[in-house]
Amino acid sequence: MLYMQGELSEREKRERLEAQREKQKDLIFQLKTQLDDLERFAYQEGSYDSLPQSVVMERQKVIIDELIKKLDVNLNEDIGNLSPEELRQRVDAAIAQIVNPARVKEQLVDQLKTQIRDLEMFINFIQDEVGNPLLSDAGHSQQKQAAGADSRTPGVKKKVDPEQAQKMRETGLQLIQKALAVLQIFAASQFGCGPGHVPQSMWPQETSGQDYGPLLQKLEAAVDKVRVLGSCRQPALEHVVNYTSNTSLGPRDELTSAVRKELSIALKDLLAHGLFAPSQTMSLVLAPISCLLPYRPATQNMHPWELFVKFYHSKNGKAFVESPARQLSQSFSLTVGGGPVTVTPKQSLLWAIHTVLKEHGRYKRGPDTEFKALVCMALNEQRLVSWLNLLCKSGTLIHPHYQSWSYMAQTGFEGALRILGRISHLKFNLPVDLAVRQLKNIKDAF
Repeated sequence: MLYMQGELSEREKRERLEAQREKQKDLIFQLKTQLDDLERFAYQEGSYDSLPQSVVMERQKVIIDELIKKLDVNLNEDIGNLSPEELRQRVDAAIAQIVNPARVKEQLVDQLKTQIRDLEMFINFIQDEVGNPLLSDAGHSQQKQAAGADSRTPGVKKKVDPEQAQKMRETGLQLIQKALAVLQIFAASQFGCGPGHVPQSMWPQETSGQDYGPLLQKLEAAVDKVRVLGSCRQPALEHVVNYTSNTSLGPRDELTSAVRKELSIALKDLLAHGLFAPSQTMSLVLAPISCLLPYRPATQNMHPWELFVKFYHSKNGKAFVESPARQLSQSFSLTVGGGPVTVTPKQSLLWAIHTVLKEHGRYKRGPDTEFKALVCMALNEQRLVSWLNLLCKSGTLIHPHYQSWSYMAQTGFEGALRILGRISHLKFNLPVDLAVRQLKNIKDAF
């Protein structure tokens, strides 16, 4: 009986201790919560300068988790058993695994630069020896007679025998080919650069021109102005597009000026954001070692009109336009293949580019003038958005000509297409040949 009472008393004591501990835990949690709430309230009211402790710990935890993820080290399991010094050593070892390969690559790059310089010196040596004009067979006797005098005269280069020069040239070319092959294999294995691939980092990226916000605002303002003017000047007659018409479209009015001077220029500037002409020579010559050299070649700017011309050539536009069936269909609205007359956006764009090239090329007009003519033609046909969408969806044409930070690469030109869609429903009758009309009239007069 006494044993059972003692056992009950021990059990009651343990239960009371557990209950007391739970109450203490709840009280500690409530106090922490109240303290956090108090710190947050004081911080929001401005009477507490530093961030609340809970917010600081939460952000520190995010930073620590990201560092652990980047360093690829797991310390959660052993963090309670390791001393601060051991934790420091583990972190140092993880950082060394990332830093040491980069240092090794830097050393290898220095070695390769030295080898490239030696190779250039060897090429220069071959050029100095072989580049001089060789003596003809008729002059060999004179060379032999003057051999004694030449041997005594310092600084006079000896002429190389043609067979010997050919052997030296072949040997030099073989050495160059072997060196480039070794460099290419090393670059592909160590730096992930293969032949024909030039990293985008090779091209200069001007941070000053990467913001396309002002260009988009400029386009939106021009579209709004054209929409207002176009809504007031809708043509009464049904709109008919005829590329071969010689009818005068009247003098330039305010709407024409807004389209050519504001809308076309704003659209050209946005299309030209990050647009460049890739260097074919650099892609072929420096591709094996392009990822090793800190060389940044100067890029050549490219006009958006040239991009439309490249689209025209890539789609065999000339062969399509000059086919007899297509010319008859365009001139007399005849059916091709017995089906209904349906002109796709691609076909109409090829016709438009061909017409601009034909009408403006003979007078040597610049790309700005040709681009304005194309924009006027697109508005007349109510196909400005569809033509631009065709160009933007041509990945094989867009990717090699736009920087990664350009508006085209970042957004696919979708925002600009939505803005231009505000005037898609309007009917225009803009002069397409305004820039060359005077020249055509002068030619007709003579």
